Amino acid sequence: MDRWKGRVALVTGASVGIGAAIVKSLVQHGMKVVGCARNLEQIQNLAAECVRSGFSGTLFPYKCDLSVEDEVLSMFSSIKVQHQGIDVCINNAGLAFPEPLLSGKTSGWRTMMDVNVIALSVCTQEAHHSMKERYIDDGHIININGMCGHRVLHNADVHFYTATKYAALTEGLRQELREAKTHIRATSISPGLVETELTYRLFSQNPEKAAATYKSIKCLQADDIANAVVYVLSAPPHVQIGDIQMRPVEQLT
Repeated sequence: MDRWKGRVALVTGASVGIGAAIVKSLVQHGMKVVGCARNLEQIQNLAAECVRSGFSGTLFPYKCDLSVEDEVLSMFSSIKVQHQGIDVCINNAGLAFPEPLLSGKTSGWRTMMDVNVIALSVCTQEAHHSMKERYIDDGHIININGMCGHRVLHNADVHFYTATKYAALTEGLRQELREAKTHIRATSISPGLVETELTYRLFSQNPEKAAATYKSIKCLQADDIANAVVYVLSAPPHVQIGDIQMRPVEQLT
């Protein structure tokens, strides 16, 4: 990770869970990290925690609603002014609503598409522009996907969410980067069940169901995903890690 010290990373969905764990890990390794989310106060608290811990890098909190394209573009403009640009883009933000295909609300479907697919693609495009205009040829774009991107669970509540994770964006990006003759790399990290706020938000009307899900097996922790991100970034520049699939040992599917 030494080659990343002092360089700039963007982490979306940085306020809690996996995003917060990734942010702390990268700051600990000496990176300048722009952490964005809708809840600015939580990221500011995280930045203060990084300072108290004596980490060698710095966290720069940024308030951004990724479902609003103008806010995303404004964020990248601000990063260009304050930090020249980014070298690592970690698309972590994601939403899940219990909206089945046969009975779900289109508003929920659209919001999941806006954040899980469109916003990820806009951030990817802007990150590539930032790298290209500064002749950065060793940048990295990491998409935090999920095992839902590889199989369909027998659970109607997550079928549309699964569709947003099935979008083959990372491999498509890898192919386009190769065609562009660049050494910028693209990686997908696909965790199984991780003990975060996601399931509680998914089942906000039934918190007991969410709690039971996490108690059923020994789940992955957010730090496990952060460790995978560090592993990916630590790979030699000639190594392309396409997709890491991670499950709790006890997870059946």
